[in-house]
Amino acid sequence: MNDRLHAVRASRSVAVKAGLDHPVIDTDVHVNDFAPAIEDYVAQYGGPVLVDALRKALGGRHANTRDGTGRDWYQQTPAERQARRTLRAPWWARVTRNTLDLATYTLPDLLAERLAEQGADYSVLFPNDVLSPAAASDEFRQPLHRAINHFHADQYRRHAHRLTPVAGIPLNTPQEGIEELEFAVRTLGLKVINIAGGVRRPIASVAEKYPKAEHPEVARHASYIDFYGIDSPYDYDPFWAKVVELGVPVTTHYGSQGWTGRQSISNYMFNHIGHFADGSQAFAKALFFGGVTRRFPGLRVGLLEGGADWGSHVYTHLVDRWEKRNRDAVQNYNPAHADIDLLASLFERYGADLTKGRPLNRETLLRDALGISALPHSREPEGDELDDFAAAGIEKVEDIRDRWVRSFYFGSEADDRTVAAAFNDRVNPLGVKINAIWSSDIGHWDVPDLTEPLAESWDLVEQGVLTPADFKAFTFGNPYRFYTEANPRFFDGTDIAAKVRAPGA
Repeated sequence: MNDRLHAVRASRSVAVKAGLDHPVIDTDVHVNDFAPAIEDYVAQYGGPVLVDALRKALGGRHANTRDGTGRDWYQQTPAERQARRTLRAPWWARVTRNTLDLATYTLPDLLAERLAEQGADYSVLFPNDVLSPAAASDEFRQPLHRAINHFHADQYRRHAHRLTPVAGIPLNTPQEGIEELEFAVRTLGLKVINIAGGVRRPIASVAEKYPKAEHPEVARHASYIDFYGIDSPYDYDPFWAKVVELGVPVTTHYGSQGWTGRQSISNYMFNHIGHFADGSQAFAKALFFGGVTRRFPGLRVGLLEGGADWGSHVYTHLVDRWEKRNRDAVQNYNPAHADIDLLASLFERYGADLTKGRPLNRETLLRDALGISALPHSREPEGDELDDFAAAGIEKVEDIRDRWVRSFYFGSEADDRTVAAAFNDRVNPLGVKINAIWSSDIGHWDVPDLTEPLAESWDLVEQGVLTPADFKAFTFGNPYRFYTEANPRFFDGTDIAAKVRAPGA
């Protein structure tokens, strides 16, 4: 084993790291929980009943891969999957053949020892189990989050100078989010949180007619997703205010598998590719259009595992659409501004083949010219109904930059060539670069060897995809700003603080 450890340490990433003049911050490392140990903590918070709830929550993370009897995809015949539209979910999602890495993701001391081998100076950890309790029932959701957060805080406290685990925060209501946020930060000392980017809720009119207890199949499909910032039945501003008050960066690994267009009953890759980008995009747009990033300019949100190119894409299209559909520009499409006299004269001059000698009805001419697809609504929109950008408070392009580019950071994995879009200031409006942050994603199936990600990102420099300056921003500058803009003291007492103070850092 010692020989193997020595051989693994002589990695490509170690060689890359030796040539850098800056630290490396990994914003997304996935670790496993040793089941007996975490269950001991959970039992302290709720006994065997809560342990059973944890097991059910872990088994229910992919609830839409099961039918009404709880039978999963593998227990169903192809005909049953077709009839029930049972989603094909992941399988074999963790590293196993590389047993050294498997142990590394489960043993905090080994992970801390191998951090230099990976090429990172500091890592933010996302224990896989921290993402699961959101699937628990109302009765168990909060105590499960509390127990799991407590376990992780204790597990990694002795390595706080180089590792920090996130706290999982439930957000079915703003109040439960505030309660768990206070406990995680003030009591446990955790300093990064992870939330789901949305909460699935029943459609009230359907739920009234088909109660879940009597019609579980209807309830499984007849729902919508509340993204907190727009069209929510709750006011989440108190939660965002508490986040800013406590100086906590917000992260999410929010995906869209199971949504329309990602509902294959046979192919996991069909459902997977791009789903983190789609899920995070919906969440981020809700915060933007709902005015959350306007009201809370100090809020910093990291959107992980979806890449950074979509951050550039949405920013560009926000600008394009605002220029065409802002409160003033949208008047270009107001039927009241049509010149009926001019329209009639043009039809008389050029429209004989269409009118076939029929006299023009000036009262219906505009509607007829627009076509059947433009039939009028029951009334014209008024006030802020005319301006989809009203809540975001957009008066100029710079406002979009300030409320999108400054607020959001985009986790891009090491080998993702599309990260180049984030740094393309020739394309991005106002010549900005999108905040791409380096996320190794080690611990998941897309990284079979934890020593490779940093070297894979440096490969992008050698291939001309990134410049050395972009690489530095990606692996250090942007992650450092993400955490310290939310909390200027985030790195106090860590290895990063010492290295930032060093000459040339």
